Amino acid sequence: MQRHGSKRREQCSGLGPTSVPTVSIVIIREATDQDWARIYPFFSAIVAAGTTFAYPESLSLEAARPVWMEQSPGRTVVAAEGDAILGSAKMGPNRAGRGSHVATASFMVDPTQAGRGVGRALGEDVLVWARSAGYRSMQFNAVVETNTGAVHLWRSLGFQILTTIPEAFDHHEHGLVGLHIMFQKLTEGEDADNALERSPSG
Repeated sequence: MQRHGSKRREQCSGLGPTSVPTVSIVIIREATDQDWARIYPFFSAIVAAGTTFAYPESLSLEAARPVWMEQSPGRTVVAAEGDAILGSAKMGPNRAGRGSHVATASFMVDPTQAGRGVGRALGEDVLVWARSAGYRSMQFNAVVETNTGAVHLWRSLGFQILTTIPEAFDHHEHGLVGLHIMFQKLTEGEDADNALERSPSG
């Protein structure tokens, strides 16, 4: 069942100068099958840039669909402004079975919309979802260390760098660079014990 979209008022986070207007109201809603054709162009462009994602660069429209469009218990959302799709996020359990109490997520913002607060809106929505779904924590497995804007954003939303895997990503411009594993605990005390019982089985 599709959930009602949430509205978030976003001010530009100041990650860098931009001439693109800041998003005043962005609606985060669950992605539909029809949205994929509008997600794919920036998905493909971001992957081809070779600076943030390790997906194969030659994925076709149909081959890339299951990579990004999650099935239950996962979820894929879009950030929309009117009819325009500004970005997207996918989320779900980091591992199946006994690892399913930890959530993970990935984010893409259309490069033409960078600097408008879209990434922050998506990040805040994912954290709300993960807490409401009963996840105990959230882990990002592969944040490229040279992606300083993303690292700054995730830290501002409460994530910490647990470790950095050296030379784990072959960056298009910088060669072999590290990948951060970033983490945030989502529950405290008694809630943490209850979260494990409520978490999806994967």
